[in-house]
Amino acid sequence: MNAVEEGDLVARVEGSAGVIRLNRPKAINAVTLEMFRDIDKALDRFETDPAVAVILLEGAGERGLCAGGDIRALWESSKVNGDLGKILWREEYILNARIKKFPKPYVAFMDGIVMGGGVGLSAHASHRVVTDRTKLAMPEVGLGFFPDVGGTYLLSRSPGEIGTYFGLTGQTMNGPDAINAKFADAVVPASRLEALREALTQVRPGVTAADGNKLINSFATGDAAGPVAAKRAMIDALFAFDRIEDIVAALKRDGSEFAQATLKTLSEKSPRGMVVTLRLLRLARKASNLEECLVREYRAALEVFRSDDFREGVRAAVIDKDRNPTWSPPRIEDVTPEMVAPYFAEIGADELKFN
Repeated sequence: MNAVEEGDLVARVEGSAGVIRLNRPKAINAVTLEMFRDIDKALDRFETDPAVAVILLEGAGERGLCAGGDIRALWESSKVNGDLGKILWREEYILNARIKKFPKPYVAFMDGIVMGGGVGLSAHASHRVVTDRTKLAMPEVGLGFFPDVGGTYLLSRSPGEIGTYFGLTGQTMNGPDAINAKFADAVVPASRLEALREALTQVRPGVTAADGNKLINSFATGDAAGPVAAKRAMIDALFAFDRIEDIVAALKRDGSEFAQATLKTLSEKSPRGMVVTLRLLRLARKASNLEECLVREYRAALEVFRSDDFREGVRAAVIDKDRNPTWSPPRIEDVTPEMVAPYFAEIGADELKFN
């Protein structure tokens, strides 16, 4: 066994698998800038190693693959007008695009909690395995942010308005709903992951994507639609609009228990974050590839990093944990086009570029 352990990331060859393990279990494997860099180095090594047939991404501990990026570090940098956001998001988004195009089968074990940056490392993989314990979410709007790491690309390709619903509410998907939303490919019971893992370490070099699908499906349940998918018709009708005000009005008119619960959820989110998110989602529908969405997300992310809403959202959710953010502006109707325009402006020399 060829082992290299790099702090919070373990990257090693096991059999014919290049294993990448996020190794911060106490933080539910929240990803730091150094971890993104170490993943990129590991992919360099595994891509050129002829003995490595597949990549396997997994998380240490029992709680989940990854709870997201290192939000606390970003918050601290934002407070002092630092540049961590500019650096971290650039490298992270370039890595997301690399994963999407990786030439060898890339299998992500999306067990337990999978959020934010964890989605970026897994949902662009060629083979995405969820379990009966999966809790997948893009909850960024509750932080004064938007679903990034290619989240706008993924959500815009969910059926109907399912992606609009998940993007604006930050609600959690279980495994079958993640498949329905096109964030995952197969549900494998958590009790069978170890056996699948063992099988993956024994595949032969030159294995095709189809071979990978066949192997994973031999462990899978076949489930492909969860509780949110059952509400598709209602969600499609309520979230079909291009303005948040119109979605809120439709929810108020509907008055069902689902609509009332959804209204309450939206009332807790950043108004500016929701307006930016919806526009990004609508633009993403017209995008021809992931990179186009990542370029747009990077422009918006740099603006978020400068915003009071981001600092306030993280303070309320992560730092003080009072769950009572004071958004600026406080109401959807107070979000002006002038406030939103900078999130979509070109940024010259700072534009995100791919090799």
